[in-house]
Amino acid sequence: MVGIRAFGGYVPRMRLQRASAYAATGWHAPGLKSFAKGERSFCSWDEDAITMSVEAARDCLADRDRSAISRVVLASTSHTFADRQNSTVVKEALNLADSVAALDVSGSKRCATSALIDAFHAVEGNAGDTLCVASERNAQKPGSEGEFASGHAAACLLVSKDNCCAKLLGSHSVSIDFVDHFRKESETFDYNWEARWVREEGYGKIVVSTIKDALQKANIDANQIDHFILGAPLRRVSESVAKRAGVSADAVVDNLNLVLGDAGAAQPFVLLSHLLERAKPSQKIMLVGFGGGCDVIVLETTDAISNARPANGVSGYLNNRDPIDNYVKYLSISGLLELERGMRAEFDQKPVLTAQYRERKTVLGLVGGKCTQTGAVQFPKTPVSVTRSERAVYTQEDYPLAERPAKILTFTADHLTFSPMPPAYYGNIEFEGGGRMLVEFCDVGEESLEVGMPLRMVFRVKAIDDRRGYSQYFWKAAPDRSKLNKSQTS
Repeated sequence: MVGIRAFGGYVPRMRLQRASAYAATGWHAPGLKSFAKGERSFCSWDEDAITMSVEAARDCLADRDRSAISRVVLASTSHTFADRQNSTVVKEALNLADSVAALDVSGSKRCATSALIDAFHAVEGNAGDTLCVASERNAQKPGSEGEFASGHAAACLLVSKDNCCAKLLGSHSVSIDFVDHFRKESETFDYNWEARWVREEGYGKIVVSTIKDALQKANIDANQIDHFILGAPLRRVSESVAKRAGVSADAVVDNLNLVLGDAGAAQPFVLLSHLLERAKPSQKIMLVGFGGGCDVIVLETTDAISNARPANGVSGYLNNRDPIDNYVKYLSISGLLELERGMRAEFDQKPVLTAQYRERKTVLGLVGGKCTQTGAVQFPKTPVSVTRSERAVYTQEDYPLAERPAKILTFTADHLTFSPMPPAYYGNIEFEGGGRMLVEFCDVGEESLEVGMPLRMVFRVKAIDDRRGYSQYFWKAAPDRSKLNKSQTS
């Protein structure tokens, strides 16, 4: 049996209030008022498709053994790098073995479902457990319908033969050059075609016929589908497609439009991960991806679904929100409006690629050292132990710190140092079990920071070399709000 063994997701904290976007742009496009309901997620300046993929994968894996993973596949139409393997960065951040294969998939909004089908085939052919991630940080023109409709998010599915919580019943794909939107590699924004034509010709004909063929191929009746997932950004399209295909209206899964928006290629995975959090055994799920054709995947949950909960889940990240009603702040953070940075921002951030390669476990994997003689933990790992009582040299073994809880020892809120989101927070932290380091803090909310506050490490953009177009990554510390909420409740 091949299927999904584990699942997880990630949604950025910041949520643009659509009403505030309309208040700023509605003067030139009054028709946008109908879209000005709810909120949509968007990345902070130090988040992108790679960082969201890492967080979604960590949520999926939780405390599971990672040694069985043999492949990492990252699907996105907003990859950070055009000519650097994005999935390999994810593999490094997860501290997986160098023997793990990595693959980037792109090209259409159904690239994630296509990658998932390929992963099923590969695992069935004994390729080993595959981590299939979809992540999207799509850019939309200010004042456009897409700005209101889109959202940023990621989700991860672990495909395996063992202990599956959702087994594969069948899949079917068609490839048709139906162009509903497009973007050249040198462009930032998509060019979109007329919505009615896309709805009637694309979803109404191509998707409906593919669903019918998939059901016939899997020998399943449409009325047997318990949950129907179609990540369509157009209104009421999912309900219309389900009706035409014979699927019950009650089976249509909420597309999270009012609380997240459309996460492009990642949307099917996000909706599936969100659904699996509350699914019950023996339920049939249809997952549909559309773009340059159509993919249809039919799954059935098993008894293992009851114990296959992610660390936080899409639901947890949806609840961890920071409403933003300052439209200019949203534009600046999203890189759509360049504010005056001042002289303190005038410094070259050229990467040293040789050092990054040599220290990739330290920088990307947050791997420190633990002395085998004294038990002292330190970051970074060095030939000489920090222990004062004993001269220990070359006694340290690798000691991963990314998943270890931490707490604040000291912190500073610096309004003078340049930061795309001032003030810049940094200070010293201490890990549970030992080890200290100087870090930047991120996702600081209204509660601010305080000594002793529980923290979790998050993978983020450290700096962006605008001159050469290179993003450098490192780990930052964010308030662990799950623990904060528990302490406040108690």
